[in-house]
Amino acid sequence: MNRLGRSGVEVSALSFGAAGIGNLYAELGDEQVRATVEAAWAVGMRYFDTAPHYGLGLSERRLGSALRERPRSAYTVSTKVGRLLEPTDGGGDDLANGFAVPATHRRVWDFSADGVRRGLEASLERLGLDRVDVVYLHDPDDHAEQAFHEGYPALEKLRSQGLVRAIGAGMNQAEMLTRFVRDTDVDVVLCAGRYTLLDQRALAELLPAARERGTSVVIGGAFNSGLLADPKPGATYNYAEAPAELLDRALRLKAVADRHGTTLRAAALAFCAAHPAVASVLVGVRSAAEVHDCADQFAATVPAAFWQELRDTGLLPADAPVPAEKPSQEPS
Repeated sequence: MNRLGRSGVEVSALSFGAAGIGNLYAELGDEQVRATVEAAWAVGMRYFDTAPHYGLGLSERRLGSALRERPRSAYTVSTKVGRLLEPTDGGGDDLANGFAVPATHRRVWDFSADGVRRGLEASLERLGLDRVDVVYLHDPDDHAEQAFHEGYPALEKLRSQGLVRAIGAGMNQAEMLTRFVRDTDVDVVLCAGRYTLLDQRALAELLPAARERGTSVVIGGAFNSGLLADPKPGATYNYAEAPAELLDRALRLKAVADRHGTTLRAAALAFCAAHPAVASVLVGVRSAAEVHDCADQFAATVPAAFWQELRDTGLLPADAPVPAEKPSQEPS
């Protein structure tokens, strides 16, 4: 377990991203969801991340239900604020936002102090919990000033009152997260898709700043929404079909992995975890089989020669940290 910044919150090195159980891309049954969370527990995942955005609250409801019988002190939960869910009379579904759920609510951006408080209260009700451990400002890209001047102080107040234990921001970019690290007292930032084998832009400023300030980083999107899990025509990158040049790069990475007797999935996870500022790698999983595969890949050793070839061929920057190869165990 790793501690988030200077807080007392601990997270598992491999953790559970709960967008999938909010019916991301496709509908899941409740039994499959429960089996997925049970498998995550069995392989040692103890950090679970969700948000109101995921399935219009479905992810939070399902996650809370699946964890209800577990000792509350044995796991860490994070959720997010910045999108309030308001009931709507409109019909249809939420597939435009990627979720196979009825459009019973609409999302309303609100990073005000009142919006943060109301958002957290609603999340606790959906989760069925009396507290969450971590709260992130969720995707404040187009709401920066309100997030910094109203939302962040509200989170700081909740932390000082002991109502949450750690605070941060979660985004699909590195630049504004760097501002949070440098200009606020966040414990953690969640960076999705911007520190992977295909995209290392977080390496320029975010990760060094976090290391310097003692702020933890949680990495999401290690597979860039699918391309690094199974590169092939039609694979997704950042929730859309991958451009040809990125598909080609992913296929080149896979070819190197094949030559060195490892998998691209193992390498993708190992790369994210190797930076010293990174406390946890979130994986979005939809089934028990995916959980077990991610755990197996995360535990695998990626040969040092693989990383060297990536550097030699320009597929990886020379200054990107890579994991040390574990020494082989001699039989006793």
